Amino acid sequence: MPWYADDSLWVDFAPAMFSDRRAGTVAALVRDAPLLAFPPGARVLDLCCGPGLFLAPLARRGHPVTGVDLSEPMLDRAREAVAAAGDGARRRTELVRADMLDFVRPGAYDVVLNVFTSFGYFTDPADNLQVLRNARRSLAPGGKLLVDVMGKEVLAGWIGRPQTVDLPDGSYVVQRDTVLDSWRRLRTEWTLVCGETARTAAIHSFLYSAAELHELFLAAGFTGVECYGDFDGGPYDQHARRLIVTGHAPG
Repeated sequence: MPWYADDSLWVDFAPAMFSDRRAGTVAALVRDAPLLAFPPGARVLDLCCGPGLFLAPLARRGHPVTGVDLSEPMLDRAREAVAAAGDGARRRTELVRADMLDFVRPGAYDVVLNVFTSFGYFTDPADNLQVLRNARRSLAPGGKLLVDVMGKEVLAGWIGRPQTVDLPDGSYVVQRDTVLDSWRRLRTEWTLVCGETARTAAIHSFLYSAAELHELFLAAGFTGVECYGDFDGGPYDQHARRLIVTGHAPG
């Protein structure tokens, strides 16, 4: 079983990955960030939606949204988040359990989002390219894909120092990152410490520079490809915090 299909990973580490603080940060991004300022009524697909951190505020803002995820526990949390956003948000939301490698709805969306470094999961590079091609097919002519990852250049600035996340119940998570295959892949090891017990899991994904992901978008058939350093639309430079790449389906 591939690591991303292990529901226990998402359940056990959800408090660290998807904290209340992060949910508040995302809600503010959806409200204020230029890269998330979609036209009124734009149909949005959140690919690998997780617990609905982007999904719920987008639905509350009036967008018809579809959340796709492979993890049923994450979809359950997304249902709770959307329900808490109100009846209008709930009516505008569809949740689908599916693999991003397979999910396609030709021409059904104006925007496709893939955020929180949910891209590059597959061992075969051709499968990661197929995810982008699926997104292009699911977009209406002129529709936009936005992919948010930790860019290779950003990661190089801080990797090597373990990160610790304290959780409200007194437990904590230690994150250790290891670069593999000459900066082609990343192994992220999470250790959850609860009292005298510990649980460890590892996440593997491809690493992309801005140039590499830009070229992958072009190979998938996107036009007008741009790279940004954060959701505010700033440049991808030495001050960047994320790598955000956008492209448009041919009109």
